[in-house]
Amino acid sequence: LRDIANSSAYVGLMDAKEKLGVEVIYVEPADIAEMEEHQRAYADLGLDLVIVIGFIHQSALVEVSADYPHINFAIVDDVVDSPNVTSLVFEEHEGSFLVGVLAGLMSETNKVGFVGGMEVPLIRKFETGFAEGAKYANPDVEVLVNYAGSFGDPGRGRELAVSQNERGADIVYHAAGGTGSGVIDAAVANGFYAIGVDSDQDYMAPGTVLTSMVKRVDLAVYEVIKSVVDGTLEGGVRSFGIEDGGVGTSEFTHTKDMIPQSVLDAIEDAKAKIISGEIVVSNPLQ
Repeated sequence: LRDIANSSAYVGLMDAKEKLGVEVIYVEPADIAEMEEHQRAYADLGLDLVIVIGFIHQSALVEVSADYPHINFAIVDDVVDSPNVTSLVFEEHEGSFLVGVLAGLMSETNKVGFVGGMEVPLIRKFETGFAEGAKYANPDVEVLVNYAGSFGDPGRGRELAVSQNERGADIVYHAAGGTGSGVIDAAVANGFYAIGVDSDQDYMAPGTVLTSMVKRVDLAVYEVIKSVVDGTLEGGVRSFGIEDGGVGTSEFTHTKDMIPQSVLDAIEDAKAKIISGEIVVSNPLQ
């Protein structure tokens, strides 16, 4: 999911630059070995805030934040328990529940699929929420699950999605980063539906991608920068969910006319019940 998250984070960074007048610099590490080096280099510059994107930064940031106690850091998608680190996490299980409701109601075979990237706790949140949403909306639905072992292998994503479709899944949701483009390609080639993730991926195959579970990394990045500007940064964990627009569905730009109003209403009903606490979606990280 790193490339999608990085792109979204960049949008938030540029938004902050424009609206808040902050100076920004950024770098995209080529591999994990560079992450600590970049973190230390930015900390040495004495910046007001250093933001890292993705759980793969977590172990390096534990060390670096301890070595630079007077520098503020933020991490997206993981938690570092240091007083100078703000951990920006998302209720992906809640957003995934909503697209699960859609899949459960739209499936004609009573089988839907989930393709994950790496089998890590974060991606389990997507899988769990999706399965719970699908079964909430359609108790008869079966959820097929496979992991690709990579966020950057579209060929493997395509292969797994085709396999799930051959076993009856007529809608496949991916939380697999670049691997997920193969899931969408497979849906186009084989005539089933896909559900995108993180950013609005509906444009990648209009009419084939039913919706995307949008995760507003840009919002989180903007908000943490704004808190530095406002002088309200406190560290700790800050979570973004359905209620504050941190996660949710895309706008159904290409599929609104294909999806029955009753299904759209069911998604809105589930959203309201999650916000009110009537529906509690399981979080495998808790």
